[in-house]
Amino acid sequence: MSRKSVANLALVVVALLMPAAARGNEYYLHVYMMCAINTIAAVSLRSIAKTGQMSIGQAGFMAVGAYASSILATKMNLPVYWAMLMGGFASMLLAALIGFPLSRIRTVYFVTVTMFLGEIIRLVAFEWRSVTGGSTGLESIPPPAAFSMGILHVNFANRIYFCYLALFVLLFVILILYNIERSHAGTVLSAIGQEESLSASVGINVASYKVLILCVGCFFTGLAGSLYAHYMTVLNPDAFSIFTSLYVLIYVVVGGRAFAGPIVGAVILTLIPEIFAALKEYQPFVFVLILFLVVFLLPGGLTDLPRRIRESAGRTSAGEAG
Repeated sequence: MSRKSVANLALVVVALLMPAAARGNEYYLHVYMMCAINTIAAVSLRSIAKTGQMSIGQAGFMAVGAYASSILATKMNLPVYWAMLMGGFASMLLAALIGFPLSRIRTVYFVTVTMFLGEIIRLVAFEWRSVTGGSTGLESIPPPAAFSMGILHVNFANRIYFCYLALFVLLFVILILYNIERSHAGTVLSAIGQEESLSASVGINVASYKVLILCVGCFFTGLAGSLYAHYMTVLNPDAFSIFTSLYVLIYVVVGGRAFAGPIVGAVILTLIPEIFAALKEYQPFVFVLILFLVVFLLPGGLTDLPRRIRESAGRTSAGEAG
C-alpha cells in the first residue's frame, strides 16, 4: 500500500472517529455536519469546473434539492430517504434542461448566467408562498426514519447518527467523482477544460460532456441541499443566497487544483469562523482576504503547500551543502 493510500485511509478513520469523540457536544457535531455538507458542494463544483464551467449558482441547485426533498417529505409523505434522492434528481433535471444552452457560453458569461440563475431560484422560493412558504420558509421537516440493525438502534434525532449519514454520503460522492476523474471520461473532461476548440476538432462532443458532468455535479449538489434541509428541519431562502455560492467557489479555489483541494478548502474555511468566533460577523471579508492571499502567494492552493515547503527545504539544504 502506498504512502498516499495509507494517509487517505487514516483520514477516513479520523473522520469516522470524530463524531463518536464529540458525542454529547451538539456544537461540535453541528460543525462536523456543516463541514460535510460544504465539502459535498465543493467537490461537486470542482467536477463541473474541470470543463472550464465555473459556476456561481450552486446555491440555487442546493435550494432546488432542499425544497424538492422537503416538500416531498412534508406535503406528499414520501419517505425521507427517497425524498432526499428525489431532491438530487430535481437538481439534476434542472441542470439537464439548461445544460445545452449553458454549454455554448464560456468564462465570464457562464459565471454571470449561473449567478443570475441562482438568484432567480432563490427569488422563486421567496415568492411561491403556497409551495415554499415564502420568506417564512418550511418548518417541521422530518429527519430520516429511525431503524434498527441488531442491537444498534439508529435515531436521526440524535445528531451523531446524522453525522455518520453525512459522512457516508460524502464518501460516496468522493468515490464516484474520483473514479470519473480517473476514467477515460475524466481525461476527456480535462482536455475540454484545457483546450475546448482542440477537443472539438478531434471529434469530442464537447456539449454532451459538459452537460453530463453538469448533471452529475448538480445531482450531488442537490443531495447536499437535501441533507441540509432534513438536518436543520427548517428551510428559508436566505440560506441559499449568492454568498453561499461564492463560499463554495472560494472553497474550491483556496483548496487548490488537486482532487483533495475542495475537501481541504471546505473543511478549513468552515472551521475558521467557528474557531475565531469574533470574525464570524466579517466572514465575507475574511474569505475574500484569504482568497486573495492564496491566489497571489500560493497559486496552487492549500494542497500545493506541502510541495512548496519540500522544495524550499530542498533549496535550503542544497545551499548549506554548497
